[in-house]
Amino acid sequence: MTVVQVPPLKIQGIKTKAIPFIRDSVDWGGSGRWIEPFVGSAVVPFNIGPERALLGDANPHLIRFYAALQKGTVTSATVRAFLEREGARLLRDGQEHYYRVRDRFNDACNDTGDPHDFLFLNRACFNGLQRFNRKGRFNTPFCRKPERFRPAYITKICNQVQRASDCMLGKAWEFVCADWRELLSQARSGDFVYCDPPYAGRSTGYFNAWTGGDATQLEEGLKALPCPFLYSMWLENKYRKNDRLHNAFSGYEIRTFSHFYHLGAMEDLRNGMTEALVVG
Repeated sequence: MTVVQVPPLKIQGIKTKAIPFIRDSVDWGGSGRWIEPFVGSAVVPFNIGPERALLGDANPHLIRFYAALQKGTVTSATVRAFLEREGARLLRDGQEHYYRVRDRFNDACNDTGDPHDFLFLNRACFNGLQRFNRKGRFNTPFCRKPERFRPAYITKICNQVQRASDCMLGKAWEFVCADWRELLSQARSGDFVYCDPPYAGRSTGYFNAWTGGDATQLEEGLKALPCPFLYSMWLENKYRKNDRLHNAFSGYEIRTFSHFYHLGAMEDLRNGMTEALVVG
C-alpha cells in the first residue's frame, strides 16, 4: 500500500483519508496537465504526482505558500527556524502572540506578507479551521495551546514541508490564484480535471461565498469538458442527503466513500460523512 503524503497546510474538507479512493478512481495516461481549480491543501496532487499541473484556488495565501515552497523561499530549514522562534514567543506570551501574528498577517499586502505567518496560523488556530471574513482577513481564534510548537510537532511539520518540496522537484507545476472558470477554460484533450469545490448546501466561511448557482455552473462546466474529470462532493451524513448530485449527474458513474471529519468549529459538525466521486 502506498503511503499517503500529508501536506503541511490543513484545510477543512481535506481529502487525506480519501486519497486511496481518489487515486484508484483516476483513469488517465498523464499526457496532458492535471488541473485543479480548488487545490486547497494540495493533498491530491502531492499524492497523484503528475509531471505537469495547473493548480488554482481563490485563496491567495494558499497559492503564495506553495509557490514560495516551489521557488525555495520556504523550505524545511526556514520553517524550522521560524516555528522555533515564534513557538517560543507563543509559549511565553500565549494568545497575545498568536493575535500579534494574526494582525501582522492580515495587515500585510498579499504580495509582501510572509507565507511562514500563514503556516503558523494554520497550525495554531482553533480546530484547524481556515476562516476569513468578508474583507479577506483571517479571523479564526487561537487554539488555546501555548505549548503548540513542541520540538516533535515542529519536526513533523518540517518533514511535511520537505516531502511536499521533493514532490514538486523537477515537475512543471503552475500555482495560480484564479477563478475556477478560468482554469476550466484551459482544459484540453489529454488533460485531467479534479474538482473539490466548497460543498453546496453546507455552511462555509473558508474564503469566499459558494452558492447553489455557482455549483450549477460548475456542474455544467464539468460536463462540457474535453477531457476526463473527477468531481468530489458530499453525498450524505446522518442529518441529510445531497439529492442534487444525482439530479445533476444522471447517467454518470458515482462512487462513494465514507469517513469521519475531525475538523470543525463544533463537535456536532465533526461527524461521519459519505463522500461521492463523479467519474466523467
